[in-house]
Amino acid sequence: MNKFRLFMMAAAVVFLAGCNVKKEKSQAVVDDEEVVADSTVYGVCGDGTSMHSLELITDAGDTITYTILDAEADLDGGLSSGPVTTVVGGMMSGDKMAVTGHKVEGEMLADRVINVTSLLGHWTSLDKNFEIEEGGTVRSNVKAETNPWTSWKILNGQLLLNRDTFAIDNLGADSLAIENARGIFLFKRQK
Repeated sequence: MNKFRLFMMAAAVVFLAGCNVKKEKSQAVVDDEEVVADSTVYGVCGDGTSMHSLELITDAGDTITYTILDAEADLDGGLSSGPVTTVVGGMMSGDKMAVTGHKVEGEMLADRVINVTSLLGHWTSLDKNFEIEEGGTVRSNVKAETNPWTSWKILNGQLLLNRDTFAIDNLGADSLAIENARGIFLFKRQK
């Protein structure tokens, strides 16, 4: 009888150890997935916006004033010696914006400004015909498309369409140019 108890205890230890190994493997899978924190600040372009500053009324209700650096900017303290701010889609009061930036000597400098309101809409190319809708939905208008985009979001100043990450090179009233490792993709706004 003692051998049977000893056998059952050993089996229980092996079973519990096996459960712990499975938990560790499961945890390792979670840890292996790349979890990226979003540094983008979202809000609405305020009335105090000018050529060299963006007043952003954040979704949390705070107001942040970002300095917009361009090649001609000459700010006190040599702040213009760094990279210039990329602004795509313009800065119109009341438009939804996505901004990445950083603080230098107590001043917020914009790195990238994306006009989300300008991004929304119906876009076409030779092989794509889709609508970027508010709320993160992309609706494809090509029924035979094999891998249509179905969702979008801005993450760290980049456009994510499903799992594809793109830099927005140009966003105008009637054109959109996005780029990733596979190339540059050009779209025309459909009205």
